[in-house]
Amino acid sequence: MGARADLDRALDILLRFGAAMLHAGDTAFRVRDAMRRLATDLGVERLDVQLWIGGLTVTARQGAEIVTLAREIGPPGVDASKIAALETLSRQAPPGLTVAQLAERLDAIETAPPLHGLLAVALSMAVASTAFSFLNGGDLLATAAAAVSGGVGQAARTLLSRKGFNQFAMTALCAVLASGLYCGIVLGFGVRSFAFVHAIGFISSVLFLVPGFPLVAGLLDLTQHQSTAGITRLFYGILLTLSAACGMSVVAMLAGLAPAPAAPPPGAIEPATVAWRALACFAGGWGYGILFNNPPRTVLFVALLSMVGNEVRLGLHDLGLALPQATFFGALAVGLGASLVRGRLHAPRIALTVPSIIMMTPGLFAFQTIVFLNQGKALSAIEAAATCGFAVGGMAMGLVAARFLTERQWRYER
Repeated sequence: MGARADLDRALDILLRFGAAMLHAGDTAFRVRDAMRRLATDLGVERLDVQLWIGGLTVTARQGAEIVTLAREIGPPGVDASKIAALETLSRQAPPGLTVAQLAERLDAIETAPPLHGLLAVALSMAVASTAFSFLNGGDLLATAAAAVSGGVGQAARTLLSRKGFNQFAMTALCAVLASGLYCGIVLGFGVRSFAFVHAIGFISSVLFLVPGFPLVAGLLDLTQHQSTAGITRLFYGILLTLSAACGMSVVAMLAGLAPAPAAPPPGAIEPATVAWRALACFAGGWGYGILFNNPPRTVLFVALLSMVGNEVRLGLHDLGLALPQATFFGALAVGLGASLVRGRLHAPRIALTVPSIIMMTPGLFAFQTIVFLNQGKALSAIEAAATCGFAVGGMAMGLVAARFLTERQWRYER
């Protein structure tokens, strides 16, 4: 009974550790690997793990004893600092680690307050919305209105999240609030018809709702044969996206928005344009680094990676390369850059890459999809959605390709 009781306690704390990693937004294959490392430290001979977005099941074997336990997980979230702390704990566990020591360290990680307060996060999204609008061609009015709307929308989302509000309803409500406030500001300044610049601002006002972590993590899990976790996480991200789209559709319909055509690529790279874009990309990456609760040093590198990756993407697009392919190479540059710096930062790769690529979101095509659907123009909506989907796919596949190039475990099956 003593050996069985020890195995039960070890398995229970491992479940708690894995649940904390999943709840913070880490990929399922990283959670599995971290749990197995800690299981070895705790004296467990073999650990089999099954994960999905709502829970995990673990079977441990030690001698003749076999124990299976399951644990449910609350609504998923994103916290890069907790992901980093938990991964570091699994890699740097001291020799002779005990269940009590692991529980004590988990207590400290789980009770740690956010690194950035409500005001800082709201301002970071105001900056990111400003950068995204400028980067994609918004004018002064559209950019200023997007900044106000994005900051207010993120503040509302943070407050609702603290109250435990349903995530899908919260996303739809915040989309209505942010895009409605944007339209109110723009219409208040005398705009009566939305041109291209106003469409960019409309999308920029809700950029904070892009579910980058679950979408990217889901695809990465699928490439590592974590099918259950990958599929459930992808559907979670898709449902969040649809919730935001529904909220925006209501506002677009009431405001009578018309689709805006995309501007053609200039066919050349202007030095002044490159400099201003670099500043905007840096600011946007900085904002998203703060949103995902990264420490200041990591936020700086996220901003730099965002600047480099987006300059690659936009430069290639300026020279005539199609947006999805240009986005793939931009994301590839981000992934390769993250491989170079993550070791010295002691930061998980996903905490560096996902905030860095959100500025690559094809906002105009998302706007066209929503407006065309509201107008009943199904074929036009499908065309815009296809371009948007391929560009988003290019973002994710660029990060996957970087892992294949830099990590041996990705190139070979285990």
